[in-house]
Amino acid sequence: MSNRIQDIQGFLREILVQRIRPGDIALDLTAGRGRDTLFLAQAVGPKGRVHAFDIQDRALKETECLLSEHGVAKRVSLHAITHARVREVVSEPINIAMFNLGYLPGSDHSLTTQAESTLLALQSVLEMLTLNGILVLTIYRGHPGGEEEASAVDQFLTSLPRKCFSVLEGKYINQDREAPYWVLVQKKREEIG
Repeated sequence: MSNRIQDIQGFLREILVQRIRPGDIALDLTAGRGRDTLFLAQAVGPKGRVHAFDIQDRALKETECLLSEHGVAKRVSLHAITHARVREVVSEPINIAMFNLGYLPGSDHSLTTQAESTLLALQSVLEMLTLNGILVLTIYRGHPGGEEEASAVDQFLTSLPRKCFSVLEGKYINQDREAPYWVLVQKKREEIG
Protein backbone atom coordinates (compact mmCIF):
# COMPACT_ATOMS: atom_id res chain seq x y z
CA MET A 1 0.00 0.00 0.00
CA SER A 2 1.11 3.53 -0.76
CA ASN A 3 2.02 5.80 2.12
CA ARG A 4 0.96 8.85 0.11
CA ILE A 5 -2.18 10.57 1.35
CA GLN A 6 -3.24 10.94 -2.27
CA ASP A 7 -4.06 7.20 -2.13
CA ILE A 8 -7.52 7.75 -0.63
CA GLN A 9 -8.39 4.05 -0.52
CA GLY A 10 -5.13 3.17 1.24
CA PHE A 11 -5.68 5.98 3.73
CA LEU A 12 -9.22 4.77 4.48
CA ARG A 13 -8.10 1.16 4.83
CA GLU A 14 -5.58 2.26 7.46
CA ILE A 15 -8.44 3.77 9.44
CA LEU A 16 -10.73 0.77 8.96
CA VAL A 17 -8.20 -1.95 9.74
CA GLN A 18 -8.18 -0.71 13.34
CA ARG A 19 -11.97 -1.06 13.54
CA ILE A 20 -12.61 -4.41 11.82
CA ARG A 21 -12.68 -7.48 14.02
CA PRO A 22 -12.34 -11.11 12.95
CA GLY A 23 -15.82 -12.49 12.36
CA ASP A 24 -17.36 -9.16 11.32
CA ILE A 25 -19.91 -8.85 8.54
CA ALA A 26 -18.89 -6.26 5.93
CA LEU A 27 -20.26 -4.83 2.71
CA ASP A 28 -18.55 -3.60 -0.43
CA LEU A 29 -21.39 -1.82 -2.21
CA THR A 30 -19.36 -1.15 -5.37
CA ALA A 31 -17.05 -4.12 -5.98
CA GLY A 32 -15.29 -2.60 -8.99
CA ARG A 33 -11.85 -4.16 -9.37
CA GLY A 34 -12.21 -6.01 -6.06
CA ARG A 35 -9.53 -4.26 -4.03
CA ASP A 36 -11.86 -3.16 -1.23
CA THR A 37 -13.58 -6.55 -1.26
CA LEU A 38 -10.19 -8.24 -0.88
CA PHE A 39 -9.20 -5.89 1.96
CA LEU A 40 -12.47 -6.59 3.78
CA ALA A 41 -12.23 -10.36 3.24
CA GLN A 42 -8.71 -10.42 4.67
CA ALA A 43 -9.70 -8.22 7.60
CA VAL A 44 -12.81 -10.15 8.69
CA GLY A 45 -10.90 -13.43 8.66
CA PRO A 46 -12.18 -16.95 8.02
CA LYS A 47 -15.16 -16.56 10.36
CA GLY A 48 -16.28 -13.25 8.87
CA ARG A 49 -18.38 -12.56 5.80
CA VAL A 50 -18.24 -9.96 3.03
CA HIS A 51 -21.06 -9.19 0.63
CA ALA A 52 -19.91 -7.41 -2.54
CA PHE A 53 -22.28 -5.79 -5.05
CA ASP A 54 -21.84 -4.66 -8.63
CA ILE A 55 -24.08 -4.54 -11.69
CA GLN A 56 -21.23 -5.13 -14.13
CA ASP A 57 -20.21 -8.69 -14.93
CA ARG A 58 -16.66 -7.52 -15.68
CA ALA A 59 -16.33 -6.06 -12.18
CA LEU A 60 -17.59 -9.21 -10.49
CA LYS A 61 -15.33 -11.46 -12.59
CA GLU A 62 -12.27 -9.34 -11.74
CA THR A 63 -13.25 -9.32 -8.08
CA GLU A 64 -13.75 -13.09 -8.05
CA CYS A 65 -10.37 -13.63 -9.72
CA LEU A 66 -8.58 -11.37 -7.22
CA LEU A 67 -10.25 -13.10 -4.26
CA SER A 68 -9.30 -16.54 -5.60
CA GLU A 69 -5.69 -15.47 -6.15
CA HIS A 70 -5.50 -14.53 -2.47
CA GLY A 71 -7.38 -17.58 -1.16
CA VAL A 72 -10.29 -15.69 0.40
CA ALA A 73 -13.10 -16.28 -2.11
CA LYS A 74 -15.05 -18.48 0.32
CA ARG A 75 -15.48 -15.53 2.69
CA VAL A 76 -17.27 -13.43 0.06
CA SER A 77 -20.71 -13.53 -1.51
CA LEU A 78 -20.78 -11.70 -4.84
CA HIS A 79 -24.11 -10.16 -5.83
CA ALA A 80 -24.85 -9.14 -9.43
CA ILE A 81 -27.44 -6.57 -8.43
CA THR A 82 -27.58 -2.87 -7.65
CA HIS A 83 -26.49 -1.84 -4.18
CA ALA A 84 -29.97 -0.32 -3.76
CA ARG A 85 -31.23 -3.90 -3.27
CA VAL A 86 -28.82 -4.75 -0.44
CA ARG A 87 -31.64 -5.67 1.95
CA GLU A 88 -32.87 -8.37 -0.42
CA VAL A 89 -29.73 -10.43 0.12
CA VAL A 90 -28.26 -9.31 3.44
CA SER A 91 -30.34 -9.63 6.58
CA GLU A 92 -27.76 -9.64 9.36
CA PRO A 93 -26.38 -6.52 11.04
CA ILE A 94 -23.14 -5.23 9.51
CA ASN A 95 -20.08 -3.64 11.05
CA ILE A 96 -18.35 -2.05 8.04
CA ALA A 97 -19.57 -0.83 4.64
CA MET A 98 -17.62 0.71 1.77
CA PHE A 99 -18.73 2.63 -1.33
CA ASN A 100 -16.65 3.97 -4.24
CA LEU A 101 -19.03 6.20 -6.16
CA GLY A 102 -18.37 6.84 -9.83
CA TYR A 103 -17.46 4.43 -12.62
CA LEU A 104 -15.38 1.30 -13.03
CA PRO A 105 -11.83 2.47 -13.88
CA GLY A 106 -10.85 1.61 -17.43
CA SER A 107 -14.43 1.01 -18.54
CA ASP A 108 -17.37 2.89 -20.00
CA HIS A 109 -17.57 6.24 -18.19
CA SER A 110 -21.25 6.54 -19.00
CA LEU A 111 -22.03 3.58 -16.72
CA THR A 112 -21.83 5.13 -13.25
CA THR A 113 -23.38 4.95 -9.84
CA GLN A 114 -26.54 7.07 -9.68
CA ALA A 115 -27.86 9.31 -6.92
CA GLU A 116 -31.22 7.56 -6.65
CA SER A 117 -29.86 4.05 -6.12
CA THR A 118 -26.99 5.28 -3.97
CA LEU A 119 -29.36 7.09 -1.60
CA LEU A 120 -31.52 3.96 -1.28
CA ALA A 121 -28.42 1.92 -0.50
CA LEU A 122 -27.15 4.46 2.02
CA GLN A 123 -30.45 4.46 3.88
CA SER A 124 -30.48 0.66 4.05
CA VAL A 125 -26.85 0.41 5.11
CA LEU A 126 -27.25 2.97 7.90
CA GLU A 127 -30.20 0.99 9.25
CA MET A 128 -28.19 -2.25 9.08
CA LEU A 129 -25.08 -0.84 10.79
CA THR A 130 -24.36 -2.05 14.29
CA LEU A 131 -23.67 0.49 17.01
CA ASN A 132 -20.22 1.98 16.37
CA GLY A 133 -20.33 0.50 12.86
CA ILE A 134 -18.58 2.46 10.13
CA LEU A 135 -19.67 3.44 6.63
CA VAL A 136 -16.98 4.75 4.26
CA LEU A 137 -17.59 6.51 0.96
CA THR A 138 -15.12 7.65 -1.65
CA ILE A 139 -16.87 10.05 -3.96
CA TYR A 140 -15.58 10.61 -7.47
CA ARG A 141 -17.31 13.43 -9.30
CA GLY A 142 -15.21 14.20 -12.39
CA HIS A 143 -17.63 12.47 -14.77
CA PRO A 144 -21.09 13.34 -16.12
CA GLY A 145 -23.58 13.06 -13.27
CA GLY A 146 -20.86 12.85 -10.63
CA GLU A 147 -21.44 16.31 -9.20
CA GLU A 148 -25.19 15.66 -8.95
CA GLU A 149 -24.65 12.37 -7.13
CA ALA A 150 -22.12 13.98 -4.78
CA SER A 151 -24.54 16.79 -3.99
CA ALA A 152 -27.39 14.36 -3.26
CA VAL A 153 -25.14 12.24 -1.00
CA ASP A 154 -23.89 15.33 0.83
CA GLN A 155 -27.45 16.54 1.43
CA PHE A 156 -28.49 13.14 2.73
CA LEU A 157 -25.50 12.79 5.06
CA THR A 158 -25.77 16.37 6.31
CA SER A 159 -29.35 15.67 7.37
CA LEU A 160 -28.44 12.68 9.58
CA PRO A 161 -29.26 13.29 13.25
CA ARG A 162 -26.03 14.17 15.03
CA LYS A 163 -27.08 12.33 18.18
CA CYS A 164 -27.18 9.11 16.16
CA PHE A 165 -24.37 9.54 13.62
CA SER A 166 -20.95 11.17 13.40
CA VAL A 167 -20.10 12.24 9.84
CA LEU A 168 -16.56 13.25 8.90
CA GLU A 169 -15.44 14.47 5.46
CA GLY A 170 -11.95 14.73 4.02
CA LYS A 171 -11.04 16.55 0.82
CA TYR A 172 -8.06 18.00 -0.97
CA ILE A 173 -7.95 21.77 -0.77
CA ASN A 174 -5.07 22.27 -3.20
CA GLN A 175 -6.46 20.30 -6.15
CA ASP A 176 -9.19 20.96 -8.65
CA ARG A 177 -12.77 21.20 -7.50
CA GLU A 178 -13.71 17.81 -8.97
CA ALA A 179 -11.03 15.86 -7.06
CA PRO A 180 -12.39 12.83 -5.19
CA TYR A 181 -13.11 13.10 -1.48
CA TRP A 182 -14.07 10.73 1.31
CA VAL A 183 -16.70 10.55 4.02
CA LEU A 184 -16.77 8.41 7.18
CA VAL A 185 -20.02 7.80 9.04
CA GLN A 186 -20.19 6.11 12.42
CA LYS A 187 -23.42 5.01 14.03
CA LYS A 188 -23.50 6.25 17.62
CA ARG A 189 -26.96 5.06 18.59
CA GLU A 190 -30.22 3.86 17.14
CA GLU A 191 -32.61 6.54 15.99
CA ILE A 192 -35.44 7.32 18.36
CA GLY A 193 -38.92 7.48 16.84
